[in-house]
Amino acid sequence: MSDATYDAENEVTKDHKIKKKLDELDKESNHMEYTGMWGNIIAVICICFSLFHLYTGFFGVLDAMIQRCIHLTFGISLVYLLCPTKKEWIKDGKVHFLDLGLAILSIVPPLYVLLNYQELILRAGTVTTPDVLIGILGIVMIIEAARRIVGLPIVIVVLCFIAYGFLGRYMPGALAHRGLTLEQMVGHLFYTTEGVFGIPMGVSSTFIFLFILFGAYLEKTGLGKFFIDIANAIAGWASGGPAKVAVISSALQGTISGSSVANVVGSGSFTIPMMKKLGYHKNFAGAVEAAASTGGQLMPPIMGAAAFLMAEFVNIPYVEVVKAAVVPAILYFIGVFLGVHFEAKRNNLKGTPKSELPSWKKIMHEEGHLALPLIAIIGLLVSGYTPMKAALAGIVISIIAAMLRENTRMSMKDIVDGLIKGARGALGVLIACASAGMIIGIVTKTGVGLKLASVLVELAGGNFMLLLVCTMITSLLLGMGVPTTANYVITSTIAAPALVNLGVPILAAHMFVFYFGIIADITPPVALAAFAGSAISGGDPLKTGVNASKLGIAAFIIPYVFVLSPQILGINAGISGVILTTCSSLIGMTGISAAMIGYLTNFLKWWERILLFVGGIMLIDPQLITDAIGVALMGLALVRSFIIKSK
Repeated sequence: MSDATYDAENEVTKDHKIKKKLDELDKESNHMEYTGMWGNIIAVICICFSLFHLYTGFFGVLDAMIQRCIHLTFGISLVYLLCPTKKEWIKDGKVHFLDLGLAILSIVPPLYVLLNYQELILRAGTVTTPDVLIGILGIVMIIEAARRIVGLPIVIVVLCFIAYGFLGRYMPGALAHRGLTLEQMVGHLFYTTEGVFGIPMGVSSTFIFLFILFGAYLEKTGLGKFFIDIANAIAGWASGGPAKVAVISSALQGTISGSSVANVVGSGSFTIPMMKKLGYHKNFAGAVEAAASTGGQLMPPIMGAAAFLMAEFVNIPYVEVVKAAVVPAILYFIGVFLGVHFEAKRNNLKGTPKSELPSWKKIMHEEGHLALPLIAIIGLLVSGYTPMKAALAGIVISIIAAMLRENTRMSMKDIVDGLIKGARGALGVLIACASAGMIIGIVTKTGVGLKLASVLVELAGGNFMLLLVCTMITSLLLGMGVPTTANYVITSTIAAPALVNLGVPILAAHMFVFYFGIIADITPPVALAAFAGSAISGGDPLKTGVNASKLGIAAFIIPYVFVLSPQILGINAGISGVILTTCSSLIGMTGISAAMIGYLTNFLKWWERILLFVGGIMLIDPQLITDAIGVALMGLALVRSFIIKSK
């Protein structure tokens, strides 16, 4: 065997291993591909699923229970078809009879509710024996669907809450309750709009699906490539260029995508090899992409699915959530950018020569029209359009914008493929929302939310900062392996009320738990985004997670900023207040990023790193005394740098 053949086979084996690892991490996007008759049948179901949502979007949403039942019927059947029991069983592109049977069985419970809708309303919560049996089947099928497409952690959390519902009388102290009977449990979780068909499913069946469909069409237009090209033109030539490209492109990609692992897989396959080629260590290269991609869920206007839930829970327009998220998201990406910059300077890493980079003018001329849908949807949201109407308009505009140039023009096949891709992309969120609904159902039925909030306050001994730390740890622990949607539902019903009780504005409290639920994706030991980055880079998952946490240190700090100073979210603040807090935070983050990397304008001594870190932390609390101390400490660390520079 020749060396070339051997190397080629090794490369294929390596690519196969990487794909297998990424499939394990990105369960929501890891769907089976079928051919022939079954491929066509599944495609038709996906198309009908998308058309149903387009129809109700244009002509009006159906009654809540009916809309959500149809949504679940389409979604859960597709999960069982596209996420088979065992991939090894799939032969000749045919669905295995077991998965087909489960797909048919899974639609029985939602169809039962749909067909008996009027009778169930008249019975006003009273459940019969058939109701209980069908309800149990529905709950079991949702839990199994969650295991297949979302992962085991969410299943464990749901089962723990269900067990708590049954065993309440045996719980200690404040957590005790009378316990629920089987009829009470099933009736509340499956036949009301406070369980499976609760707010999360309502948001999934309206806003979220259409925004995912919008994102699918934007991807079809080639907007992702445009983001990478423009990021290359802006920063590819700078010190550590490819790493900065990863940060900028992931920030832009985050405006249309709400999955950190999917962002890593999408842009990381391009940016990580470039970073390694430039000289970045593989553990750092994977960490850069992981930290930047995780921040995508924080970047407006789409953010993660949890942002839509936040608007419902806090009872404010979605556009207000978007406005509040803008400054913190920018601060986060600046923090990651600074970390990358200092690492590049520390290792004297050069960028790509400008002669090898595309001109941004040429890129804008050839691909700039692809950004029109994104600009349009931001304008529509700000103008007061509902998220549904804005998403519908965005879908139409994305197709029209792509038609403006021949190289991006969509064929009818592309348009149909967009419907299929959008339906597939919504499945993970749909099942996560159904699972989260069961968690909310147990919380509302048992009152455990307020009880756990009281427990958190007691653990903190009434100390506000300690309560914030306890809430942070709770959110991080729950976020390890649990999708952001479900994580936010749990923390917003358990941890956020404790903050509100101590006077934190409700939006700031919810943003606090939202941030830490997301940042769990780069927090060891279960750091899904970092693991995905390491799979591409070939690095150590744990070390990649540690590096990603250091780069994403801003995300651990910013939530404290908007709790201590809510004006950064636009709460009761003028422009001057927002600017002052933002500038203070930027200076603080610069010091912290330099301390974490160990380089500012030159290599830092250990005591300089401590001064910069402590000084940066002091600037987080925007008070005159703390700011003065922070500036003084950072100034002391800068003295040596100026002395060295002057020599």
